[in-house]
Amino acid sequence: MLMEKSKMRLLEEDELFPSTPGKVKIERAHSINRQIHRCFASTSTTFLWALFLIALTASYLSFQSFVSTSSRFLSSSSWDRQVRASASPRRPHGLSVLVTGAAGFVGSHCSLALHKRGDGVVGLDNFNSYYDPSLKRARQTLLSRNSILLIDGDLNDHRLLSKLFSLTHFSHVLHLAAQAGVRYAIENPASYVHSNIAGLVSLLEAVKSADPQPAVVWASSSSVYGLNDKSPFSESDRTDRPASLYAATKKAGEEITHTYNHIYGLSITGLRFFTVYGPMGRPDMAYFSFTKSILAGKPITIYRGKDGVDLARDFTYIDDIVRGCLASLDTAGKSTGSGGKKSGPAPYRIFNLGNTSPITVPTLVSILEKHLKVKAKKKIVEMPGNGDVPFTHANISLAMAELRYKPSTNLEAGLKKFVKWYISFYGRSSRVGRKTNL
Repeated sequence: MLMEKSKMRLLEEDELFPSTPGKVKIERAHSINRQIHRCFASTSTTFLWALFLIALTASYLSFQSFVSTSSRFLSSSSWDRQVRASASPRRPHGLSVLVTGAAGFVGSHCSLALHKRGDGVVGLDNFNSYYDPSLKRARQTLLSRNSILLIDGDLNDHRLLSKLFSLTHFSHVLHLAAQAGVRYAIENPASYVHSNIAGLVSLLEAVKSADPQPAVVWASSSSVYGLNDKSPFSESDRTDRPASLYAATKKAGEEITHTYNHIYGLSITGLRFFTVYGPMGRPDMAYFSFTKSILAGKPITIYRGKDGVDLARDFTYIDDIVRGCLASLDTAGKSTGSGGKKSGPAPYRIFNLGNTSPITVPTLVSILEKHLKVKAKKKIVEMPGNGDVPFTHANISLAMAELRYKPSTNLEAGLKKFVKWYISFYGRSSRVGRKTNL
């Protein structure tokens, strides 16, 4: 256990809520999204991805023996009332949103922001043990304090999904549940297929059968750019050279969502997040594990690329990501299907959500040292071939034009807020596990 419950403190709620604007109304026609459609039609990659998806389909079928844990919900009238109440908007023309991965980092922040502005929110999370679930339970406590229902369930539980969509007409689905992490795929590749492929298909099957069909906004990843060496990364760049299994599952997710958009008329918006950080973040991320090790007086490992070049990431603060997610929900066009039948074309969009200012890892460490007031013990090693890439850099012009997305928090300010939260939650000495991801 991370610490005794009496010592655990959450952020003040006002600090957790991003200052998210209200509903965004803008015109959305843009030529780059047409280029994205052409990328999917590229014959140079179609055959390879077809083979990949066939293999993944076989893996998906193996999960059909998933044992449902939802029986305790399916016959409870009081649970039905909780779902309907939590899903009901409290503002005129508010959204009703199913948020998957709601106990996760981005999911919990988005759920709170949606609730704060008066939207209805129902969360779903399976509380897996990729990192210590106690942090997820702490987020759940915060959601509960704000009267947000968070269901402990799995996306592959088809009965549970069917029940949820029968109880309420969600206007939107914000799909943030996924098996995260680049390096963990080497240890447990099956978990990525289970969550990122089978779970996605299970959710889309439920959405396409709903009447009316909700619009879907989901988390892809900047990892799809893989071995791309063009900078900054743009949505129309090639994404057929993934450097990790995690990236491959996210790329496959883009292909799968495009298929459901084309066949069933689902409104789809994919968001390629760039290295999200901030309070209540993921313990496996570098900034988080570095903080723990620096405070404990333990050495941190800093990777360098070829020829001694420092790795760099487009670190993006959580509040900026939340604003991008909510703007994507607000501007999502309607799905055009009904009960699994398409009546016309529906929007298909992909956006980069980054900070567009890559920062080297040594600079990140220097900022942490400043705010922690502790000097780090550094071990510099060459980057191993485990799926990481040397740099990321987002071109956000499309999101700026169509979502009015404008990141406003630099790394210095964002890490200051993170350190304040970390010390209030864990103290200046703690035990937080799992390997580091950039």
